[in-house]
Amino acid sequence: MPAPKPPRNPFRGLSRRARIGIGSALALVAAVIAFLVIFDWNWLRGPIGRYASAQLQREVVIAGDLRVHPWSFSPKAEAYNLRIGQPAWAKTVDKDAGQMAQVQRVAVQIKILPLLKGDVILPFLAIDKADVRLLRDKDGRANWTFGAAKSDKPLKLPAIQRFVINEGKLRVDDRQRGALFVGTVNAQERAGDKGGRFVLEGKGSLNNSAFVAQVTGGPLLNISPSRPYPFDADIRAGSTRITAEGNVTKPFDLGRFETQLSISGADLNRLHDLTGLTLPNTPPYKVSGHLVRKGDRYDFEKLSGRVGDSDIRGDLFVLTGRERPYLEANLRSRRLDFDDLGSLFGAAPATGRGETASAGQKVEAAQRDATQRLLPDATLQVDRIRAMDAKVSYRADTVNAPNLPLRKVSAEVVLDKGVLTVDPIALTFSRGDLKGKVRLDARPATPKTDIDVRLLNARLEDFIPFKADGKPAIEGAVMARAKLTGTGNSVHRAASTADGSVTLVAPRGQIRQAFAELLGVNASKGLILLLSKSNKETPVRCAVADFDVKNGVMTTSTLVADTGVVLAKGRGTVDLRTERMDFRIEGDSKKPRLVRLFIPITIKGPIMAPKPGLDASQAVGQGGIAAALGSLINPLAALLPFVTAGEAKDADCAGLVSEARQQGAPVKASQTTPAKAKK
Repeated sequence: MPAPKPPRNPFRGLSRRARIGIGSALALVAAVIAFLVIFDWNWLRGPIGRYASAQLQREVVIAGDLRVHPWSFSPKAEAYNLRIGQPAWAKTVDKDAGQMAQVQRVAVQIKILPLLKGDVILPFLAIDKADVRLLRDKDGRANWTFGAAKSDKPLKLPAIQRFVINEGKLRVDDRQRGALFVGTVNAQERAGDKGGRFVLEGKGSLNNSAFVAQVTGGPLLNISPSRPYPFDADIRAGSTRITAEGNVTKPFDLGRFETQLSISGADLNRLHDLTGLTLPNTPPYKVSGHLVRKGDRYDFEKLSGRVGDSDIRGDLFVLTGRERPYLEANLRSRRLDFDDLGSLFGAAPATGRGETASAGQKVEAAQRDATQRLLPDATLQVDRIRAMDAKVSYRADTVNAPNLPLRKVSAEVVLDKGVLTVDPIALTFSRGDLKGKVRLDARPATPKTDIDVRLLNARLEDFIPFKADGKPAIEGAVMARAKLTGTGNSVHRAASTADGSVTLVAPRGQIRQAFAELLGVNASKGLILLLSKSNKETPVRCAVADFDVKNGVMTTSTLVADTGVVLAKGRGTVDLRTERMDFRIEGDSKKPRLVRLFIPITIKGPIMAPKPGLDASQAVGQGGIAAALGSLINPLAALLPFVTAGEAKDADCAGLVSEARQQGAPVKASQTTPAKAKK
């Protein structure tokens, strides 16, 4: 049997220089392996901390052990007692800011082979007993911003196949939004829960209201950067609840995801703490739609739901990554409840009609009714108005407005650099329209409001619904204009300082003669006609009410109602500061009357509930004179104070209406000719 051949020398045939090179390389590898075996990774804590401090622009310290396990295609590293300090400016904002983060242990594992293709996959990431304090000041500086990065840049995490957070503490003090969250965060894989799912939970308080958030997703073990990751979310902050069901397009790039979203709560305005968006005050609401995020843009598509007793639908999008977030929306209601519209200005829904309202709004409504106030005094959040831009188009196809002939509402709203403009705002009545412009400048310390609205082609009988035997007591066209400027951070406060003018004009019409006679307190004619239920009419030649407004007080410069039988003139005030009115109207007959009391009519009291009355002192004076004359002359003289020869002349209606038109009342030139009295 032949002897076996000796093994071939792999170095045979190589030059001496080649053999020396290969030997040196093997020796170097052996030396590196030996070094790694005996190397103490804690020696790198200082250099790593100094490098991280320079990159993050704050102190970073690994105070505990640094352990590295490199012998794997998925090497692992652990750092104990990690501390990350606050940026230099944080102490000036919060002297008790402490450390940005203190972590008992961070463990991370990474796959080498996918890394060669550019995919970052972490088989394991664990954070134990972390105490994290996030801070953002009013100017937008955030301690989670490192270097020149933007604080609102979407968070991008690598694909993590096992993610654990144990006993995490989190404090978020966002002074730009006015939000403070204090709570705990935990994350883990739950093998037996819902067929094996990843669960991230947060609990605590947000601005002193209970906060609970739970995000659940599919098992992380098979996660891949090339496949969407499904998730569900349920967030509750006080009365606000947000539920979502969707997926992250590329795990875990939180800048790209889509979800079916449902939001409900007591007031849309309270979403500011969660979203940073300036939304109006509303009654309780519930809306849903499809939310898609692509970087700095959020699209809320096919939005639908209810706000108070009104339906709402449409589309909107939000752009972040700007100096101020920008919202643009196109919204529509099939049926708007008028009380819900008032909520936008801080007015609580009416009580006693089954209106949808939160507990707080019900209390506000009860207080308003008790004080008989009309103008809401809810404080305008000017900081929020300055912090966002917006463009919103809204239209209501029908309107439920008890006691008002309102049919449609539309508005175009623009918010730009602290200036809110509603132009146009249009209210369509059964007959006539109210159109105009509202401008709120929230840039000064005290906001300034300008209002210019006009009532066109409306009808008196639609706003004065009193009828007798099914026929309106008064009929005719009515026009008006209000041009006001006021300062204040609520509707009531702005009205309390208002300057400007208000003009109302009824250029012609018809009124039941009974009511016209009573303007002159004609006891004989008016009462007889009323008692006989007479439908006899007399023309309204014209009626003009013109007010000068100064420091919140509306004072009459002209108050005239000229009918075919009585000329009534008056004076008075409407005090917007106290929301009370005080008017005195004196009528004079145009025809001889046997029994006619010269008693002025008064209208006094709250705007919400004024009370008509008679100035009895005038009647007492007339009665005293009559008694004296009766004792000196004869009993017939006692009737003299109650007899009028009907000397009142027609008012210059053409001049009055023309002057009102010059003041801005939307009266056509053809309407300056008064109606003629029937003979």
